[in-house]
Amino acid sequence: MDSRYDVVIVGGGHNGMTIAAYLAKSGLSVCVLESRLEIGGAQENIEPMPGVRIDPHASVLYAAAAPGFEQLELHKYGFRMEYWNQYGMAIDTEHRALVSGNRWTYAEAAESIRVFSEKDAEMWPLQQAAIAPHTEDILRATFWTPPFPHDLDVDNADLPWVQAWTKAMGDLLPGNFFEASMVDVLDDIYESGTLKALAGLGAWYSGAAPTWEGMAPQAFGGTLLAAYGSGSPKGGMHTYAHAIARAAIAHGARVLVNCPVEEIIVENGRAAGVILADEAAAAGKTIWADKAVISAVDVQQTFLKMVGPRHTDPSFRQNISDISLKGGSLYVLHIVTRELPKWGGQAGEVVDRFGYPGSALFPIDDWADVTRQMRETYSRKRTPTGAGNMPLAVLMPTVYDRTRAPEGMHVLSPIYINLPPPEYHVEGPHAVNEQVDRITREILDIIREYAPNMTDDNIVATFVNTPEDSEFRNAGLVGGNWYATRHCTDQWWTKRPLPELSRYRTPIDKLYLCHQTSFPGGLCLMAVPYNLMHILIDDGLVEPGSWWYPSPYHMKDTEKTGAAR
Repeated sequence: MDSRYDVVIVGGGHNGMTIAAYLAKSGLSVCVLESRLEIGGAQENIEPMPGVRIDPHASVLYAAAAPGFEQLELHKYGFRMEYWNQYGMAIDTEHRALVSGNRWTYAEAAESIRVFSEKDAEMWPLQQAAIAPHTEDILRATFWTPPFPHDLDVDNADLPWVQAWTKAMGDLLPGNFFEASMVDVLDDIYESGTLKALAGLGAWYSGAAPTWEGMAPQAFGGTLLAAYGSGSPKGGMHTYAHAIARAAIAHGARVLVNCPVEEIIVENGRAAGVILADEAAAAGKTIWADKAVISAVDVQQTFLKMVGPRHTDPSFRQNISDISLKGGSLYVLHIVTRELPKWGGQAGEVVDRFGYPGSALFPIDDWADVTRQMRETYSRKRTPTGAGNMPLAVLMPTVYDRTRAPEGMHVLSPIYINLPPPEYHVEGPHAVNEQVDRITREILDIIREYAPNMTDDNIVATFVNTPEDSEFRNAGLVGGNWYATRHCTDQWWTKRPLPELSRYRTPIDKLYLCHQTSFPGGLCLMAVPYNLMHILIDDGLVEPGSWWYPSPYHMKDTEKTGAAR
């Protein structure tokens, strides 16, 4: 009933499995404990009808900039991409929609903007061409770099993303870029309301909301995450999780499923191991950790349940309880059809020319189309209703992966609208579940405006994940979403999830955090484990080989200045 490892990791989602792979490759003995019957967390597939596979949660890879692909050599463990996105889009002027293409050039994409604004058509490709060579560095500086010590005095120019964006854009960078909201920046650089709306909606669904002051770089970074090498893993997101698991196991990590943790053992202020819950496969088993315990579950479960009140003071626990989950949640619709959508207007021309769209956003005329939905979600905290209040983000990677549906069928997935988290919905946590039929019907009505062939005869089945469903299925999806709290100035960088926890350390010696509630959160796969590795190395717990390379922006605790390097 006892066993011992260098490191015990609580949670076998993509964060827990990734840090396990990193540590096992570094030569440590590692045990991962997953409460569910399979690993992967939000990177899961389900088969709701024979031969049809959908991703209930994460559907698109936002990780092309991650060092982990190279460092963990995931290609050796079965990871393959069905397709990678590249920059490119067309705006459907007739139907108020955008369709992104997989093979567009900057010039071709700019032509779709010209009908709205000559100035924007000239400016957009210049900006994209300036950003493109620096995109990986921008994303790594923004997401794949651990926060500085929270008490370190730094100038704005010392921050990693400030350095990366400045290097990329030079004189093209708007003067208010680092202090303003994305909305304010868009007002300065574009004339077209449609282009502003498209950029804003892309940011909102990918991380930092476009209306949050001081978060323009992070909001634009979210749109870059979606554009830079994002795409669909062949076979679905769970194949990505399996590749990481294979990497961890190949280097000696042990993974135990059906093993929920009851308690993190704390002895003399130090994390010493864990005790499995009574419902675990080995009820009451103790697993000791000689070097560290890493919690890859959310910060509230970690301290309010597993650590318990004996080992932390009341003010700290209250701060943990007060962490806001008001980042928004996603209603996810999956549609199984007999034939693909036949998009009309310019959207249809994109499909005819390139074979398929990467995504579609509609209906959009200007910024007001987005703010109406944001007002319903954030201010009124209720479900948006009708085409005027619920522009859709339709991402369709699974259409093109023929492993996802039987012959003669197609899967359109995911189709998103943003909603309040269940905990904050004005009509109660079960409200959205009671509105599924209406919401789905309204989404289908909107889609039919752009693809009239999406009739009842064409639609074989629909499947829905409400925010409450997601949170019930996967306890790691705090607030029913994978943002895991907000991406705003009071929950970013050295403030996420709390200043004293922003470097992944905790008040319990040798207890570390590795979950989406840590920095950066959101959709930046492998970012939290990569950032945590820097801290574990600094603390002398691990010495990786030559395959490891740190962020050039990482600052050790011993450094006393944030001077730009």
